[in-house]
Amino acid sequence: MAVPRRIPVAFGVVFPVGAFVVGVDPVNDFDKVRAGVADAQQRDEETGDLVWQVKVIDADPAARSNELKIRMTAAVQPVPPDLLPGTPFRPVEFDGLSLTPYIDRRNAERPKIAYSLRASDMRAPGTANGRRPGPAVAA
Repeated sequence: MAVPRRIPVAFGVVFPVGAFVVGVDPVNDFDKVRAGVADAQQRDEETGDLVWQVKVIDADPAARSNELKIRMTAAVQPVPPDLLPGTPFRPVEFDGLSLTPYIDRRNAERPKIAYSLRASDMRAPGTANGRRPGPAVAA
């Protein structure tokens, strides 16, 4: 069995207490920026779609890091879920979540294993494809 480059993982494993969207930004391709290309946004190697970075706050108070960045690919900028009424928070769940391990060599003396997160979609908790489930229909 071959281990996939992007390892699928359930949302609840990564965010057992939930998560909140802070913002969505384009990811720059720094080679294009240096070359002065007008469209310097990074594109996904597999799909050719634009790459977006979703800034997320992990709601777990025991989390090692409470701010994470999740990359998504889409032809247009993904739209985060609506604000939770009466708060500045946007609760979110990610579909198609995967992690990719890599070696972080920023500290040359002590490299460490790190991982990046990707998702195929984001939505409000308790919804499917961004829509609240409708009433059950009797068969």
